[in-house]
Amino acid sequence: MNIAALVSGGVDSSVMVHLLKEAGYDPTIFYIQIGMEEKDGFVDCPSEEDIEITSFIAKKYGCRFEIVSLHEEYWENVVSYTIDAVKRGLTPNPDMMCNKLIKFGSFEQKWGKEFDKIATGHYATTTIINDKTYLSTAADHVKDQTYFLGQINYLQVSKLMFPIGHLQKKEVREIAVAAQLPSAQRKDSQGICFLGKINYNDFIRRYLGEKEGLIVELETGRIVGKHKGYWFHTIGQRKGLGLSGGPWFVVKKNPEENILYVSNGYDPETQYGKTINLRGFQYITEDIWGDFQDEKEITFKIRHTPEFTRGKLKKINDIFRIQSEEKIQGIAAGQFGVIYDSDSRLCLGSGMIIE
Repeated sequence: MNIAALVSGGVDSSVMVHLLKEAGYDPTIFYIQIGMEEKDGFVDCPSEEDIEITSFIAKKYGCRFEIVSLHEEYWENVVSYTIDAVKRGLTPNPDMMCNKLIKFGSFEQKWGKEFDKIATGHYATTTIINDKTYLSTAADHVKDQTYFLGQINYLQVSKLMFPIGHLQKKEVREIAVAAQLPSAQRKDSQGICFLGKINYNDFIRRYLGEKEGLIVELETGRIVGKHKGYWFHTIGQRKGLGLSGGPWFVVKKNPEENILYVSNGYDPETQYGKTINLRGFQYITEDIWGDFQDEKEITFKIRHTPEFTRGKLKKINDIFRIQSEEKIQGIAAGQFGVIYDSDSRLCLGSGMIIE
C-alpha cells in the first residue's frame, strides 16, 4: 500500500510513522508549510525545529521526505475565512477548515492523489459498517480530535488512516521514549498555526483596525464600559474586558452598532442555552436515519472538549435543531455543532451554528 504520512514534528505524528513502519508499511513523509511569513507582519509557523525533527524521523525509518508548500491555498481558504468570520461577528474555526480544505483538500489534489492512503497523527479512528467508512472517536476521549474533522467528506474519510487513534496519549509518549524519538517530550502545539508568534489580537488589529464601542449590560441596558472593536471579543469570554466588579461575560454582540453585551456574575443565566440551530449540515458518510419523522437521540459537541453532551436532533426544513439535555455555555454563531451517534462512537457530520 502506498501511504502519504503527514508529519509535523510533534510526538503524535512521529509515533504515527513508527507504527506504520512496525506494521510493514513504507510511507512517504510530507511536511506541509502553511505559515504566512511572506505576508506582512507574519512570522513563519513551520519552525526550523519542526522540519529538523521531521527530517530526522524520515532518515531514522528510511522514508522518502518531501517539504511541500500550501502557503497561498492556506491564505485563500483558511486565513481569509477567519478574518471574514470575525468581521461579521462570528466565531470561526480555522483548524476545522484547515483539515477539510488544506490537509485533505489541497494536499490531496496536488500530492495525495498519487497515494492509496493518507496517514495523520490525529486522535481519531475509522469504522467500517456495511462496506462504508465512518469517522469514529479515539480511544482517548480527552485527546479525541474528531470535532476538528467534522467537516470532512466521504471521499476524504475513506482515504484516511489514524495509526494512533487506538492509543492513550500516555501510551504514545511511552512509545516515543522507547523508540528514542526526538519529539518524545515536546509539548503539544497550542493556538492557531498560521499566526506563528503573533498575538491573536495583534493579527486581528492588523486587518480590521480598532473602533471604539460600548459595553452594555444585557439585562439592564446600562453602559458599563468601552471596547476597541467587537472583533476582539468572543461569546463566553471573561478575561480582557477591563471591567470592575466582575466577573463579566460576553453574551451577545451587535456588529452593526459595534456593541458588546455582557452579563455579571459567576453563573449568569444569559451565558447558557439548550437550543442550538445548525445550518448547512453535512453528513461525513451518509444519513444514517433516512426519514426524519421523529427526533433522534444523539450526542454532540460545539467546541473541542473531552465531554459529549446528550440531546435530541430534529430537522426543520433546512435547519438541524439540537435540544440539549443540559445547559451549554457560550453558544456562538459561526461555531460548528458536530453530531455523534447516541453512543458517542460515530462522528456523523456537522453544521454551522446560527442565532
